[in-house]
Amino acid sequence: MRFTAVPALNLALLLGGCMSLDVDVAQLCTGGLKPVTTAELFFGRNIGDAPGVSDADWRAFIDQEVTPRFPDGLTVIDAAGQWRGPGGAVVREPSKVLLVVLSGAPGERDRLDAIRAAYKARFRQDSVMLLERQGCAGF
Repeated sequence: MRFTAVPALNLALLLGGCMSLDVDVAQLCTGGLKPVTTAELFFGRNIGDAPGVSDADWRAFIDQEVTPRFPDGLTVIDAAGQWRGPGGAVVREPSKVLLVVLSGAPGERDRLDAIRAAYKARFRQDSVMLLERQGCAGF
């Protein structure tokens, strides 16, 4: 059996994902940075198999659904999404990623869920992925 660096690296990466998430982020924040949670929402822009959510549609959605819920600020990034469809085929579509640094105020998760539900209903989407990350930020 030959030992190579690639399988060893893959194993190390897999085991690294098994680390405890009980890290006190506040201890890691230095230089005036404060612990924060960032919400990342991933929005596909296809409706069915075709492009459907135009730039104007997206801007209206941000103005009507997102900004009123998170008026202090947000970031939008253009992305190229990919996922496996129900029939097993790989589906690729233009996407948007919305980043919001959460304040810790009550009801933020409800507001994120309302944004996700509004997008799914308005643009006939199956899902909007939400990813939360702990980190350090300064403004």
